[in-house]
Amino acid sequence: MTANAYYIHPIIALVAKDFDVSPSGIGLVPALNQIALALGIFLLLPLGDRISNRKLATIFAAGQFIGLIVMMLANDFRVFLAGSTFLGFSTITPYLLPAYASKRVAPERLGRVTATLTTGVIAGILVARVGAGWIGEHLGWRTVYIIAAVVMGAITLMLPRIMDERERTGADRPVGNHFALVMSVFPLIRQHPEILLSGTIQGISFGIFIAVWLSLGLYLPGPEMGYGTDTVGYLAGVSLINLVTTPLLGGWADRTGPRKARLIIAATHFCGVCLLGPLGHSLWLLLIPILLMNVVGPLIDISSRMTFLGLSPGVRTRLMTVYIVLMFVGGGLASWAATTVYEHAGWHGTVLLALAMSGTLLTLSALAFWFGPERRRAGDAGN
Repeated sequence: MTANAYYIHPIIALVAKDFDVSPSGIGLVPALNQIALALGIFLLLPLGDRISNRKLATIFAAGQFIGLIVMMLANDFRVFLAGSTFLGFSTITPYLLPAYASKRVAPERLGRVTATLTTGVIAGILVARVGAGWIGEHLGWRTVYIIAAVVMGAITLMLPRIMDERERTGADRPVGNHFALVMSVFPLIRQHPEILLSGTIQGISFGIFIAVWLSLGLYLPGPEMGYGTDTVGYLAGVSLINLVTTPLLGGWADRTGPRKARLIIAATHFCGVCLLGPLGHSLWLLLIPILLMNVVGPLIDISSRMTFLGLSPGVRTRLMTVYIVLMFVGGGLASWAATTVYEHAGWHGTVLLALAMSGTLLTLSALAFWFGPERRRAGDAGN
């Protein structure tokens, strides 16, 4: 389900050529998809603290199916853009699942379970990007969305049969109408202000991921490098290593503490971004920073979610709402910024953008660790 937003990455040059739009124009597709997802998360995800997650997941999956059908049939760029935007607005189901699962596991297993869910997302994204690159190059980009629509239709039919209908209740279960439920997010932010910092950190991290891969989708098939879109998909195949490393790193985050783990990973991620410029002239050398960033990137998300998924079950979905909204606002802004920067400054412009974002990410992670409860507890223990 998450993969639907990532098919565009390796085939972005093909879609732009077919619709005769510029890099900044095609950048509106992932940008509006991410912004619409942020809006959908804000308006619809809080319902997960009240309504059956199984019912919501099925409805939202059906919406994704409709969006993919529109994209598949579009003969006008504006229709394709509208379909992608509606697809983004409907992509709520994957973000119901962490809170859904967190209500069913012990707190000490939260990092490992969150890592397992993240691994599943990574697997879907991996298949999406590798498969879309090859299919787009050899069978055309529309075939990518035909296959995606068939898969999404099957998932929509399967969800009611595999998800548990039972929901844990509690005194903190929200009451009131839908508007009151959505607005109840803001008092929760005041009670748990760190959610803004965790969400911003993940928004920047996700934005770097989007910026780099959209730019690679334009850079590698372009005249400077001259590869096909299938090569972009093959390069994305380095994410295969995440299927092994992410669960292991999730267990390490449980032992280390989320804020300390996030700081270490942010520093490692910054080193990877620094290598994009000097190694960007060679496809093989690009594997080094791409591999490093892919290994450590998911743990920024895992450790950030761990800072709030251990709180009361009745507030987790709404806190997840804030977190995911900030994440996808970051992804949407980075989508537009990356393709616009690439249009005017090429690959090296994208690298400078990623460096600025990664430096900010490292700074915020350091601040979160320094002023966070883990650091305060360590100081109290030292005294």
